Amino acid sequence: MIPDFPQLKPVELTDRDEVNNYFNAYPPEVCELTFANIYIWRHWEKPQLTKINGNLCVFCSPSDEPSYFFEPVGENRIRETVETCLSVAPRLSRVSENFLSKLGPDLIYQEDRDNFDYVYLTEELASLRGKKYDGKRNLIKKFEKNYKAGVRPLSESDVPGCLDLVDRWESNSPEENRNSDQRSRAASQAIREALLNLRALGLGGLVAVINGRVEGFCLGERLNPETAVVHVELASREIAGLHQFMNRECARTIWKEFRYLNREQDAGLPGLRRSKLSYHPHCLLKKYNIFNP
Repeated sequence: MIPDFPQLKPVELTDRDEVNNYFNAYPPEVCELTFANIYIWRHWEKPQLTKINGNLCVFCSPSDEPSYFFEPVGENRIRETVETCLSVAPRLSRVSENFLSKLGPDLIYQEDRDNFDYVYLTEELASLRGKKYDGKRNLIKKFEKNYKAGVRPLSESDVPGCLDLVDRWESNSPEENRNSDQRSRAASQAIREALLNLRALGLGGLVAVINGRVEGFCLGERLNPETAVVHVELASREIAGLHQFMNRECARTIWKEFRYLNREQDAGLPGLRRSKLSYHPHCLLKKYNIFNP
């Protein structure tokens, strides 16, 4: 059971159903608000759960930034709930524009561009029509000419091969990342957590096998009735066009029932920002930090 404030508890797998009941009742917009995302990042974000005025509140205390609460999930005495959160943490973070609009004009807030979510029309990523996608289509054509990939829904039997790809992806990363980028290592750990708890977390995905070896996979889940969120997209760096091919196949198959695909944020990384913008998002879902006045 998730305790009432001021008690907090570290997130555990046994909290899944209770947390998901909140998300089912109040479908989220931002990529962070799924149980799977909270759980797989627990070693880095150190999330703790509590209930304030009957609302689900998630408190995070990562090592690389000030502690924060996510936006409360629920509709009961929201302004009072936010004020209680701000009595404990210096800010609310990753707050959606819709949630912010409920709080009134007197709170101090600022845009958090590095955490804006990239939201795409699934049909556009599946078809890649038009001149703006010429480069993506050309890369896919070259990939399909040079490789024959077996693509299928990811299952637990694929996990060992996916973990091997994570190891190879890590070892082939730039030297400066391996030595200094703690968040990059945390991301690898989060991917492993997602794979090892695939069924328990309710994640789905796609895997690409070339010459008997997993060379790419993606993992995600339903975020709300119109949107799927893609938590993980990983492809071998040595195979040109594979990442673009996987992105298209995911949109064509496992996510085709959703109107939108949320491919999360760019974390302020210039290369990742260029890559996500190159797919021409339908919109950037703004997020904010909220502070005490």
